[in-house]
Amino acid sequence: MRTKRPLRGQAGFTLIEVLVAILICSIGLMGILGLQARAMQYTVGAEDVTRAARLADEAVWAIQNEGTGRISSTAYNAWRLRVRDPAVGFAYGDGEISEPDAFGILRITITWSPPDAPVGSQPRRYVTEVGGV
Repeated sequence: MRTKRPLRGQAGFTLIEVLVAILICSIGLMGILGLQARAMQYTVGAEDVTRAARLADEAVWAIQNEGTGRISSTAYNAWRLRVRDPAVGFAYGDGEISEPDAFGILRITITWSPPDAPVGSQPRRYVTEVGGV
């Protein structure tokens, strides 16, 4: 009498299949981490621009408080110190307010370099013009 042998079927995943699945998952995770890092860079950049806009707005208020269409040297120096203060402005920043032109327009410029910027890269710049102050 003949005995039947059970057919030998696949009982689970092979090691190669598991390694390929891990490789595919790790490539996907690296892509997600890259997107997260880029999103963080954009967030920091947006925060810097918002900070610069707020500092420019402070300069406009100082000019309006003077009532002359210009900013006094005391207020100007205090504002520049705030721009350079890392707690308020930028550690590697500077601010400049031009004299009014023939039309009474002032240009407020704030420049800064992010701490993680590569050496030799161009500084970031925020410029706004204000007239009729």
